[in-house]
Amino acid sequence: MLQRPRLIVGNWKMHKTIPEAQNLVDRLIQLAGEKVGQGVATVLAPPFTALSTVAHAIKGHSYLLGAQNLHWEDHGAFTGEISGRMLRDVGCSYVLVGHSERRRYFGETDSIIQKKAAAALRHELRPILCVGETWEQRESGRMEPVLSLQLAEGLGGIEKQHAQDVAIAYEPVWAIGSGRAATPEQAAQAHRYIRIQLLALWGDDAASRVPILYGGSVVPENTGELLAITDVDGALVGGACLDPVQFAKILRIAMDA
Repeated sequence: MLQRPRLIVGNWKMHKTIPEAQNLVDRLIQLAGEKVGQGVATVLAPPFTALSTVAHAIKGHSYLLGAQNLHWEDHGAFTGEISGRMLRDVGCSYVLVGHSERRRYFGETDSIIQKKAAAALRHELRPILCVGETWEQRESGRMEPVLSLQLAEGLGGIEKQHAQDVAIAYEPVWAIGSGRAATPEQAAQAHRYIRIQLLALWGDDAASRVPILYGGSVVPENTGELLAITDVDGALVGGACLDPVQFAKILRIAMDA
């Protein structure tokens, strides 16, 4: 059975000024720096303004830099946007695409998300495609069709030889920032279904290389039980990653899992 490496991603969202970002990373390295990299890939995704600062702060350490978004074009008259080429230039190796907050607040559709994923791969960035259902969709029995559509359209046109450069983050929308994570049973059901969809899309060998992360109110107290679930290969962490003590605990748990 193929062993996928653990992938822990800290999504800072719209938090931290440049000095605050520097302090957070310095403290995190102090707490967990010497252990990061032992079977766990750790990605920090600060806001755009702090990317350069964080890139310099993690230099020489085993952390990776990620971005929270990108535009699908390489350059042009797109005021306020940032391209994959620019993200590579500052040192990014991962980028989130299709986060539920981008879908909800900025009207991103699956077709837009697919173009962003393709742009990421074009610039040797690894896209982390975020998928997930609302509570109403889950309660009405539509969790699987929602995930199926998001995966099919978000990954449309991506050939299986690029599968190993893609990650999926399952984030039930109802769990994000709510303090109520999915139960192990709910997470297992969704991750199992996502793996089945990837197998149908790319075949066994390629699909088995794609890490599937769980996101949605991840804290040290539930990290262990979530990572013990088959097909949960890591975590996309929100609020807890803003506290270096909490995030370092999550990293230690991931390394021991």
